[in-house]
Amino acid sequence: MPLDELDHLLLDLVQADAARPLHDLGDAVGLSPSAVQRRLTRLRAEGVIRAEVAVLDPEALGAGMTSVILVALTDDDEKSHAAFRERMLTEPRVQHCYSIVGQWDYVVVLLTPDLKASRYLSRKLFDEHVKRFETLPAFEVVKSSQAVPVPGVSRGSGR
Repeated sequence: MPLDELDHLLLDLVQADAARPLHDLGDAVGLSPSAVQRRLTRLRAEGVIRAEVAVLDPEALGAGMTSVILVALTDDDEKSHAAFRERMLTEPRVQHCYSIVGQWDYVVVLLTPDLKASRYLSRKLFDEHVKRFETLPAFEVVKSSQAVPVPGVSRGSGR
């Protein structure tokens, strides 16, 4: 089923706060709480809403160091890529991993307590299958978001 304007508005609102009460969401988009619930249930069932999570403060949990790492593999065969991807998927401190085009094969974002821990983890993760990697420690987090732009909706506009 195609998404309509009300679906877009609801998606934008729940991206900002998935715990917002149904009546607040309904007031913002002009629907009853039960109509909002039906739409959200459909959006979950269709996979448009993949998950609803709590966003934690990394510094509060002792993981305030973000590093962006560019990675080039030694071999460009499927076995090397599969092994690298598996390591990235199983390491909880890897926040993001993107396969990219160009002189590098991957961009990896690590979340660690400090630079020393970032170096240690990089040496552990980037083994003999990695030809080279370049670590770019983040000085400051300017923006960190998983929000997907919703067509026709300005962030947090409601209705």
